[in-house]
Amino acid sequence: MSLLLVLALTVLLVPAAAVLGRYAGRNAGWPLAAGLLVLAGALVTVWNGREDPRGVVQEVPWMPTLGVTFHLRVDGLGLLFGLIVLVIGAVVIAWSARYLGSGDHASFYTLMTFFAAAMLGLVLADDLVLLLVAWELTTMCSFLLIARSGPAGRDPAIRTFLLTAAGGLCLLTAVAVMWAATGTTRLSAVLADDVWGASPGVAVSVAVLVAVAAFTKSAQFPFHAWLPDAMVAITPVSAYLHAAAMVKAGIYLMLRFTEALHAVPVWNVLLVSVGLLTALMGAVLALRSHDLKELLAYSTVSQLGFLTATIGIGTEYAAVGAAVHVAAHALFKAALFMAVGVVDHQAGTRDIRELSGLARAMPWTAGTMVLAAASMAGLPPLFGFVSKEAVFKALAQSPATDAAVWLSGTVAVIAAACTFAYSARMLTVLPGRVPAEAPREASAAFLAPVAVVALAGLALGLTGPAAGPLLGAASAAVAGPGAEPDLGLWHGWSPELLMSLAVFGLGGLLVLGRRTVDRALGRGSFPVTGVGVVEAFRDGSIALGEQVGRPTRSDVPHRHLLPPVVVLVAVAAVGLVTVEVPGLYGDPSTMTDWTLLVLVFIGVVLALRARSRVALLTIAGDVGFAVALWFYALGATDVALTQLLVEVLTVVVIVLLLNRLPSTFHRTGLRRGWVAAAVAVLAGAGAAAATWLLTDRRALSPAGEYFLEEGEENTGGTNVVNTILVDFRALDTLGELTVLGVAGIAIVVAIESRGLLPKRPSPITEPDSSPIRSPRDNTMVLRVTARTLGPVIVALSLFFLLRGHNAPGGGFISALIGAAGIALVYLTAPDDRVSRMRLPYTRFIGAGVVVAVVVGLLGLLEGSFLRPLHLSVLGLHVTTALIFDVGVYLAVVGVIVAAISRLGVDEKEPLPVRHAGSASSVLYPNPPATATTATPHSSETAPSGVVHHDGDRTLPPSPGRRRRARGPGETTGKERRWPSP
Repeated sequence: MSLLLVLALTVLLVPAAAVLGRYAGRNAGWPLAAGLLVLAGALVTVWNGREDPRGVVQEVPWMPTLGVTFHLRVDGLGLLFGLIVLVIGAVVIAWSARYLGSGDHASFYTLMTFFAAAMLGLVLADDLVLLLVAWELTTMCSFLLIARSGPAGRDPAIRTFLLTAAGGLCLLTAVAVMWAATGTTRLSAVLADDVWGASPGVAVSVAVLVAVAAFTKSAQFPFHAWLPDAMVAITPVSAYLHAAAMVKAGIYLMLRFTEALHAVPVWNVLLVSVGLLTALMGAVLALRSHDLKELLAYSTVSQLGFLTATIGIGTEYAAVGAAVHVAAHALFKAALFMAVGVVDHQAGTRDIRELSGLARAMPWTAGTMVLAAASMAGLPPLFGFVSKEAVFKALAQSPATDAAVWLSGTVAVIAAACTFAYSARMLTVLPGRVPAEAPREASAAFLAPVAVVALAGLALGLTGPAAGPLLGAASAAVAGPGAEPDLGLWHGWSPELLMSLAVFGLGGLLVLGRRTVDRALGRGSFPVTGVGVVEAFRDGSIALGEQVGRPTRSDVPHRHLLPPVVVLVAVAAVGLVTVEVPGLYGDPSTMTDWTLLVLVFIGVVLALRARSRVALLTIAGDVGFAVALWFYALGATDVALTQLLVEVLTVVVIVLLLNRLPSTFHRTGLRRGWVAAAVAVLAGAGAAAATWLLTDRRALSPAGEYFLEEGEENTGGTNVVNTILVDFRALDTLGELTVLGVAGIAIVVAIESRGLLPKRPSPITEPDSSPIRSPRDNTMVLRVTARTLGPVIVALSLFFLLRGHNAPGGGFISALIGAAGIALVYLTAPDDRVSRMRLPYTRFIGAGVVVAVVVGLLGLLEGSFLRPLHLSVLGLHVTTALIFDVGVYLAVVGVIVAAISRLGVDEKEPLPVRHAGSASSVLYPNPPATATTATPHSSETAPSGVVHHDGDRTLPPSPGRRRRARGPGETTGKERRWPSP
């Protein structure tokens, strides 16, 4: 099995988790956990105990033009962290199968497995770009898992995202610097490059940037606040992401870059000082905590500080100590979080002051807590004792000055003594009186995952050398094979043993004097908190953004148009002065060009003089049609079709807004008119000059020649416009497609959240007997047209989609044709509240982007993202560019349907009704069942033929609402729904 297959199978667990979580509920945790364990075994099989420190390497072309390859590598360090990700993930997800309640847990399992895949990609990445992408994916997963905790998780999720995303920006900068300095993105090649010794400036810059990025992810001071803040998430999330796995991403990053930065003084000083400060601070804050989960959060901060300081020492044995403590911490912290989750689940509280007697009420849970807490405290014969001894040995053998060694050792002993004390503090819930309503012991299935991890800490403590090969390989991958881990319990009378004895003595005093410690630490609160600092930064950023945006916070168009117009004119002026304009090869203009130019000019003049919005819309449409004809005359058939279809749909969308706006424009002063005219002339002149200078109209550019000459051979298509869009520059099209989808969602959100302008009364009056007053009679022509042209438009849309690669057409044009047909169907409805617009437009948008991305991933089979694949099916040439066009089609249709559906529906206004004997009422030939349409806040029942919209969903009338008595003349019993148009 290859590394790529292991990673791919982990990614495939994500959609499997979504399906299992929906249909199997919480029990989906069992098969998903089994899948992760199988993948862990596969990863070990791939590594297979290789002695080569470079490990197993696999590469797949990704972005060859940029020199970026999908490099994967598993060495000892990658194997250690990969097993933590997969094994601890399997244990936590299996435990979640009993922690969670009944119901649909698709989102939870999807995000947890997605995080496992992202984290595995991070530790296996041997390319800087891939490493950065996986790093950001872990940030997004953490944000979403915290945010799904409900309203209480909103602010913690945002604060966590701000801090970790800031670290991501630092890592992005470091990647750019390393790429520029070494000329490669291959991580192993970058770390082995001579630049670290030859360019101290590069080394120092990268050291600081990587350290800050790692500090944000591993909750080091001053970025520690997010970890306790994130404990609002449910316990499985805390156990996996924020204790055993995600926070290890920063530790992994520091260990991976130690090979290159271990001799950079800034790196050593920064990691050791910040790590020890964090270790001591986190331990003290844990001693203040009464919530078991909060205590564990601060203890995680402290333990990560120990790891950071150990890595910063930079010696060979420091790598050994860090590797051993990484494994020990993952075991005892995951076990403690899950044990606390069991207590919370069974007792309904995590407050130490409200818990007692758990040793008798929940003996098996208490046993796992004792084992895991003893390992965290560093007591023999637990694996935590072995890892603490390794850390102390690394500190004692530090190459720093004697004073620095004594200072760091003293701080480490004090922090470890506090660790001993807060570990004992956790266990104060075990003795004592059993309350009247004592919690019951958890089920065996609930406790089994906790017991497995807790007992693993005991087993590794007793048989430590069994883990030697793995941990030795991990340390060798960091610092070379110079130091071998000594994982025994007895190493003789050594400095690390003396430090451990000092920890036990000082920690025992803190336990005996816990009441005094509680009083001392519980007095008052710190004047400044980490969460307060982050929140102040967030508020300040928002306030700064408001000030920056204040000059343009206006609906007046000229305030937004003036800056770009001024810049355009200035650039054009500079270009005309500084750029030499070559002469033309003759005048290519024809009589058709001049005729259409005159038509456009006349339309512009009339548009400037228009006072009515309807008149302006009509004139602007005429100008658009003239421009479309001009494109066609110049041979740009695709552009002409696009222009024509955009004009049609623009008219439809704007008409939906006209009845919400005044019928005429407000009058402006003469001075403003002259200023606007001058600006318009200057902008037009600047655009004309830029076109003259930049389009190279005098001769075909080399790029144009290449597309024309090589396009068919490279893509199999003869339509050069479409091949450029979906073959040569498909990445640009994917970006534009994504922006278009975001714009469609923004339309929906803006209309839903802000509402529309109130409708204006129509200036047109007509007699009550006029057919215009009847919506059904008034739409007869459109209904007949729709029935006739509807199938034709659909067939035409598909025809242009299929022919786009070889003739004018493609995804965008065919989507515009299809959207025009949808608009025609919409306009045939007798009332905007009962229109037939029931298409799930948001799903269309999402599906379009997903299809385009999946097609891009298929291109990796040929060596590059978005590279089209070419097949021959029954003698016909088929390319995946056609499927890419389908994605474009879906997204464009979704955006247009969103605009039409949301702008054209007014759910706040009740349906008019014909009352018996009322001649002045609106004549609806088939009125609804009741007189009014119930709003979402109404206590009345909606008519049987009317449905309410909720985004892209169709909501049926609520059956629980009260029906009111029928008014005189209203229909009874056998009412009919609105007839189909």
